[in-house]
Amino acid sequence: MNFEQILTNLAELGISLGGKLIAALLVLGVGLKLAGFIVKLVVKSRTFSKIDVTAQTFLKSVLNIVLKAIVFVTAIGVLGVPLTSVITVIASCGVAVGLALQGGLSNLAGGIIIIILKPFKVGDYIIEGGVEGSVEAIGIFYTTLLTPDNKRVIIPNGALMNSTVTAVNQLETRRVDFKFSVSYATDIDKARKVIAYVIENTEKVILDKGVDIVLSNHGESSLDFAVRVWSKTEDYWTVFFAINENVKKAFDKAGIEIPYPQMDVHVKNS
Repeated sequence: MNFEQILTNLAELGISLGGKLIAALLVLGVGLKLAGFIVKLVVKSRTFSKIDVTAQTFLKSVLNIVLKAIVFVTAIGVLGVPLTSVITVIASCGVAVGLALQGGLSNLAGGIIIIILKPFKVGDYIIEGGVEGSVEAIGIFYTTLLTPDNKRVIIPNGALMNSTVTAVNQLETRRVDFKFSVSYATDIDKARKVIAYVIENTEKVILDKGVDIVLSNHGESSLDFAVRVWSKTEDYWTVFFAINENVKKAFDKAGIEIPYPQMDVHVKNS
């Protein structure tokens, strides 16, 4: 084989590889745009809108990843790499990555369990590990909470499935608990009547579910009343703040003293 033949073969090889590379890049570019278009089309469809809001975010993420993976595999196939080899390499890499990212797989499993079992959903107010807020989104690996003071908190799904989660607003009603303290000199029947009057005249209290006003503790400086009323879940804080404020005003008007910790010191002259 002379030098001219070598150059000719190299040129043909370069043209062949260049053509495949250009074709692969075209498949990649067009495929990624098409994948994005399909995801948007599915999300806007009527069928998708009927799916539970919690599952929508999760399914959107899964569909996006699957479509992009198909595009990348197709582009590699256009380059002339046998798909069986590609699949074998992907499977081997998947095992290696899976072992290295066990926490990520735990989060993925947690996300799937949350979608299937629905311990909470988008819009629910939950408390977990000292963090609380409204569920903004449930993704494949993470759940996003929006706190009352407008902070975004990202929690791994694995952590959510392996800890105690309190769902605050899933039920229609909630019990509102109070503790009111009065001095030992107070007539407890009078104090109970004052508290009862305030509760009966506070809007959004559900009186039909019962009201508890009991003397719960003899403290060091006070007698403590445990008070329990019921309200709709969305009215919880309205009732809580209203009763706290109005009981204080009613105590002042009735001359009932709200004590504070104090110590009597007796000095004996020798």
